[in-house]
Amino acid sequence: MKDDAPVRRSPVAMADCNLSRSFELVGDRWTLLILRSALYGIRRFDDFQSDLDIPRTVLSSRLAGLVESGIMEKRDYREEGQRTRVEYPLTAMGRALTLPFMAMTQWGDKYLSEGIMPLTLRTRSAGRKVAVAYVDDEGKAVDPRDVEAIIDPGARKRAGKRKPRKPR
Repeated sequence: MKDDAPVRRSPVAMADCNLSRSFELVGDRWTLLILRSALYGIRRFDDFQSDLDIPRTVLSSRLAGLVESGIMEKRDYREEGQRTRVEYPLTAMGRALTLPFMAMTQWGDKYLSEGIMPLTLRTRSAGRKVAVAYVDDEGKAVDPRDVEAIIDPGARKRAGKRKPRKPR
């Protein structure tokens, strides 16, 4: 097969595609911005609202969806002398979004930054810059041109056994 042959169809059906399923959970603009703020450490409703200037009804709806999907949890907190309020910390599933969000940051720095890059990732131990990259199962960097996608022929059969997801 030639490298320049046009692709006529995605190799993975939408119903079987975990990337598509991921986009369904986090793909709208407000949800992505809420997650961005959460990855920076914001947890409280009023802090999200003021950080993003998001309508309260939209914020409430998106937070409920993130809690329902398991990306965030809803937890009560109370400051001394104040009424009980709710905060929304990320779950392990939500914290796992750090890598793809940092990959998007790196992409934005390269193609959208106009020379301004407000965030740099560094190692705590040595202060060395960190980049998101492909690595193999031994932790060695891999050139993206050397990566190929292998389609699992049994995936469609297994995906058909998934429980239907609740619409948001």
